[in-house]
Amino acid sequence: MQVDRSYQCKDVLILAYQSFGVLFGDLSISLLYVFKSTFSGNLSNYQSEDVIFGALSLIFWTLTLLSLFKHVIILLNADDNGEGGIFALYSLLCRHAKFSLLPNHQTADEELSTYHNPRYSYRNPQSLTVKRFAERHKKAKTALLLLVLFGTCLLICVGFLTPAISIRTAIEGVKVRSSELHYGVVLIIACILLVGLFVLQHRGTYRVAFMFAPIVILWSLSIAAIGVYNILKWNPRVYKALSPYYIYTFFRDTRYDGWISIGGVLLCVTGAEAMFADLGQYTAASIRLSFFCIIYPCLVLQYMGQAAFLSKNFAAVSTSFYASIPDSLFWPVLVMATLAAIVASQSVISATFSIVKQCYAIGCFPRVKVVHKSKWFCGQIYIPEINWVLLVLCLAVTVGFRDINHLGNAYGLTYMSAMFVTTWLTALIINFVWGQSLVLALLFALFFGSIEIIFLSSSFIRISKGGWVPLVLSVIFMLIMFVWHYGSRKKYLYDFHNKVPMKQILTLGPSLGIVRVPGIGLIFTALVSGVPATFTRFLTNLPTFYQVAVFVCEKTVLVPYVPQKERYLIGRIGPKSFRMYRCIVRNGYKDVQKNEDDFENDLIMSIAEFIQLEAEGSGTLEGSVDGRMAVVRTSEKFGKRLEISELERNGEASSSMPPTILNSSKSHILQYLQSTYEMESPGSTLRRRVRFKLQPDMNYRDPNVKDELLELVEAKQSGVAYVLGHSHIKAKMNAPCLKRFMIHVAYLFLRKNCRAPAVVLNIPQTCLIEVGMNYYL
Repeated sequence: MQVDRSYQCKDVLILAYQSFGVLFGDLSISLLYVFKSTFSGNLSNYQSEDVIFGALSLIFWTLTLLSLFKHVIILLNADDNGEGGIFALYSLLCRHAKFSLLPNHQTADEELSTYHNPRYSYRNPQSLTVKRFAERHKKAKTALLLLVLFGTCLLICVGFLTPAISIRTAIEGVKVRSSELHYGVVLIIACILLVGLFVLQHRGTYRVAFMFAPIVILWSLSIAAIGVYNILKWNPRVYKALSPYYIYTFFRDTRYDGWISIGGVLLCVTGAEAMFADLGQYTAASIRLSFFCIIYPCLVLQYMGQAAFLSKNFAAVSTSFYASIPDSLFWPVLVMATLAAIVASQSVISATFSIVKQCYAIGCFPRVKVVHKSKWFCGQIYIPEINWVLLVLCLAVTVGFRDINHLGNAYGLTYMSAMFVTTWLTALIINFVWGQSLVLALLFALFFGSIEIIFLSSSFIRISKGGWVPLVLSVIFMLIMFVWHYGSRKKYLYDFHNKVPMKQILTLGPSLGIVRVPGIGLIFTALVSGVPATFTRFLTNLPTFYQVAVFVCEKTVLVPYVPQKERYLIGRIGPKSFRMYRCIVRNGYKDVQKNEDDFENDLIMSIAEFIQLEAEGSGTLEGSVDGRMAVVRTSEKFGKRLEISELERNGEASSSMPPTILNSSKSHILQYLQSTYEMESPGSTLRRRVRFKLQPDMNYRDPNVKDELLELVEAKQSGVAYVLGHSHIKAKMNAPCLKRFMIHVAYLFLRKNCRAPAVVLNIPQTCLIEVGMNYYL
């Protein structure tokens, strides 16, 4: 037991060390502009020690209540299988109450090992009434989804506001020692750093990430030391400001001006959401250890040091941090501040990519290309389109806001609004998921929500001074998400109502009334049951299809990750002689496919395992209309049914050509044309090429099983084709004007300017078949 505990402690310490480079950069860099933003208005006319101490008391208790108590102590417990963030809260709510609007939910999804958490098994009878009301009303479900999407839109805005304010504030420290330096020079330096930061995103951070944690740790210890120095030098009595009594005296003396100024105080907790949003990379224990032992005391000491300095040097309030640094340490601290700002910006940008990916996963964001390389860290992704949008917006606000206080107003309003959304989602978690009483949930929401409303009320006064920017952009992002979700859902419902009855397919016989040619045809569809109209449309125009047909449905389950062995659901469509299968690929909202080239091979192995399990289990599925689905990868014999061997890639061996290696039924001319197309295709030479064959020592109870497996292997060697629907969306003639505008203008505009399905699914162009379909929504 002692050995296990020592290993546990070691793991917590390692994770705590690593968390500094990801979670706390934004929180620790905000001290550069908190006092400056707080005293930017009429509050600068109050230059007494009591007002300075009152501002410090507000900062201390805001940091303590919202960062320490709300996020570190309470919110870190609301994890979804170790993951945090707004989508984790939404996922928990949807799994414990029927709040989800995903259209293709199956009962089999609830059997996933990550679907239920034993910690949340308790049910409170008092919460059933509220839950049943929400489950019966679709408007309540839609309102919950809109609340979640609004929170994500705010966090997307944080993705470009954080780099802008952090890096620009860090660079402006140069003006303390070079007062004659022109404002434009500082702006150019900040823009160069921002452009470099975003341009290098596609290379990942695996080469330099080891430096992030030491930078933030060194920065935190440095600001703590400077804070202690200023306390001892300027005003040792500053510790008295920790008493909440000074909050009372602050508002007593400043009244309306003090209330407006607290919009700058809230900047001290910007970055607190990152501790919960990036929980999945660490553990709650490691985050609490880092925050309690290093971050929280260092921040408190630094804010106390700035207050002590300002109590004797109020004229330097606009540059309070840099002005309080001892002369001999100024330039090293300036360099560390810039590096810490870059680390904080990098973490926020990566988090923004993850948020957009999660929105896309649940059908609320246009198709984007998600890039993940094997040498990158687990979970690290890159989205090119979002990266360039963030760069443009970041440069726009950096250059557009000449007064950095306006940038602080926009940043503070955005962050506090996102925290307010999280508060109400957490209140629902307390009642529906944790099974606590409704009274306790309301107390949580009212206590923390009232604090946040006070800050928001002050921030809304500053809307005309920069606060309007994130609100306008959040509304634009919300409209994009809503239009895409609306159009995609209508398209799915059209497919669902126009799917082909299985009885009609069965009447065609094993040949389906067409010519069956060698190969495997993968028909991609959003349906989890039935035959899509895309398939019959293909047969109508070209009465031939491959000898093996597989209907593939890729869908998202509201869990963060689906274990690889539970990812594939395999079933049969029609009798065995039809050689038609269904494969449902289940992904979590944070799942990232590391190697798309293995999809074909995993699919073949899964179908082969299903064929064997079906024969070994029972023969009751013979002749069934739409057979039962099976999670085949959990079988102990998975991977042992077929023998797999790696082939040389095209271009690596000049004397060998894959078509001559495989015993394909294609003619030599077709084999030559295929090899030529694959050699000319830019990505085909990098794809993994394998060969399947039956295990020689495998015993088969039913000889038909061996024939079916042999036919599957031969079909794979003949080639795999991907069949996708190429949809043309139109609104019905009698549709209202607003619906016609959303479909004909907004939704079609997004479809034309987003990634094609084949690009998102990483389908080779030489294997792609698109079937035109008209949709009347």
